[in-house]
Amino acid sequence: MSLKSVAAKIFARNIVRKNNKWILNPIETQERVFSELIAKGRSTQFGKDHNFSAIKTHSDFTKNIPVRDYEALKTYVERVVQGEKNILWPGKPIYFAKTSGTTSGAKYIPITKESIKYQIEASRDAILNYIHETGETSFVDGKMIFLQGSPILEEKNGIKLGRLSGISAHYVPKYLQKNRLPSWETNCIEDWETKVNAIVEETKNKNMSVIAGIPSWVQMYFEKLQSVSGKKVGDLFQNFQLFIYGGVNYEPYRAKFENLIGRKVDSIELFPASEGFFAYQNSQQDKGMLLLLNSGIFYEFIKADDFYETNADRITIKDVELRVNYVMIISTNAGLWGYNLGDTIQFISLNPFKIIVSGRIKHFISAFGEHVIAKEVEEAMQTAMTATDARINEFTVAPQTAPEGNELPYHEWFVEFEKEPNSMEKFIAELDQSLQKQNSYYLDLIDGKILQTLRITRIQKNGFKDYMISIGKFGGQNKVQRLSNDRKLADGLQDFKIN
Repeated sequence: MSLKSVAAKIFARNIVRKNNKWILNPIETQERVFSELIAKGRSTQFGKDHNFSAIKTHSDFTKNIPVRDYEALKTYVERVVQGEKNILWPGKPIYFAKTSGTTSGAKYIPITKESIKYQIEASRDAILNYIHETGETSFVDGKMIFLQGSPILEEKNGIKLGRLSGISAHYVPKYLQKNRLPSWETNCIEDWETKVNAIVEETKNKNMSVIAGIPSWVQMYFEKLQSVSGKKVGDLFQNFQLFIYGGVNYEPYRAKFENLIGRKVDSIELFPASEGFFAYQNSQQDKGMLLLLNSGIFYEFIKADDFYETNADRITIKDVELRVNYVMIISTNAGLWGYNLGDTIQFISLNPFKIIVSGRIKHFISAFGEHVIAKEVEEAMQTAMTATDARINEFTVAPQTAPEGNELPYHEWFVEFEKEPNSMEKFIAELDQSLQKQNSYYLDLIDGKILQTLRITRIQKNGFKDYMISIGKFGGQNKVQRLSNDRKLADGLQDFKIN
């Protein structure tokens, strides 16, 4: 065992012991974070505008700070972007994470010296928890890669800006620098396909032990590796041990990954965003992620079913329930207050508090009141693939509300198969039955002859990739939307379907 492996075990034990102090005291931890945030925010322009001096309790907070998304907070953010101090948080942020906006172009998410610290620590602690639980340390001596955005940062009024993954690239610890791939020059390539090709060339003969990134883009890297080498990824990288991912659910990709790798490898799920690092998988025994209650973020939760109602209840960690779909609202040490992240989560454990990401509050199908969410379609897909020995590259779902003739409406599933099911009829039946079991509204619509059984539209090989290229959303942190309540994505895929 190398000196680095020994040190990793000791470090992991100490960090787990340290984190257990807040894990065992979750309510008190969140109350402390709340008090610290309010105290810091009182001197800001936002704090003065929202009567922070009178806020003592969560009830006071909800009376003074409405739930906002980026667009509603934008007037404050724009003042920060223009270089003003003490607007959302004392002083100025040290970075802006630049992301794609849906209605008004680029979004600039502030990152402060306080918040970046927790972003980096969470990434580190996820791996250290894995080491502590499994005792596995051999991977620390191998090469590690994170498929990420360019680390080249621009500057706006004295504040650096770039993609979150590019910003994070500047914080790789010195003891991992020699292990890290790709090279700085390759990482700076903007064109995604050119970049992946360069990464393949740099890594194909290396001792890769840890690979991280969004599953859909890591899949592309694996496919290119296999094409160039003629080998399974697991044969090419015999010490490849750990896959770290976030951004999308891994389960629909798992069968394809295991086929590309040629064997199973351990995985760790992360829940990072430009707005904060919220959770990571701290055990290989379940798929839930530990909610990070000690990271400068105060959490509120609104039941997804009630979210669009006036004065929907905003509850704290002490009042959440298992398996309820919640919209997660955050207030952070980067100056986001009552901020609607847009993600929905469910708690799978209350001791400790563990979550799964169930989807996006704006990404659902409810053309007929069924309110189908991402978790449900992903679980249905996993069930159907297992039952029919199928593998997929990508999929999305949309309602067909106006079919031709006198047909009943239906849900249309656009699927790019890596391996066709051994029975398409069984595949469709398993999908539909799984969705009915999970969603009673969908079941009622099928039984009531309001909807007919779902339909499959097969997408040609690389069809999703070609579509993403066509709309300028290929590579980096871009992801295919899993489901939608309109036909925009469905219509865009028409040129790529198999007739």
